Amino acid sequence: QIQLVESGGGLVQAGGSLRLSCAASGRIFRINRMAWYRQVPGKERDLVASISDESTNYADSVKGRFTISRDNAKNTAYLQMNTLKPEDTAVYYCKAHVMPISSRMEYSYWGQGTQVTVSS
Repeated sequence: QIQLVESGGGLVQAGGSLRLSCAASGRIFRINRMAWYRQVPGKERDLVASISDESTNYADSVKGRFTISRDNAKNTAYLQMNTLKPEDTAVYYCKAHVMPISSRMEYSYWGQGTQVTVSS
């Protein structure tokens, strides 16, 4: 069983910073891509940032403020969020594209989400 566990969410004032972590565990052969999404009530889950061995990508709304990184040895991805704005308030979800040891096919897994609230 492969699991993703997010941490690092919380309440912060506008202009502040938070760092989210997403740790993958289980019988993992390889993680090809990891990404952060966010969702507010009544809206779709939107891509915030993604990272693979070849590239990183960001939503226009977070470029220059957020940085995604990963530690392959720890199967962990991070999202450093700086200069936070009230409109960044959402539940943030981690997604990983994983090749399990048992299969060697790629499957997608989601974390449980972590709340980020930015006060004005």
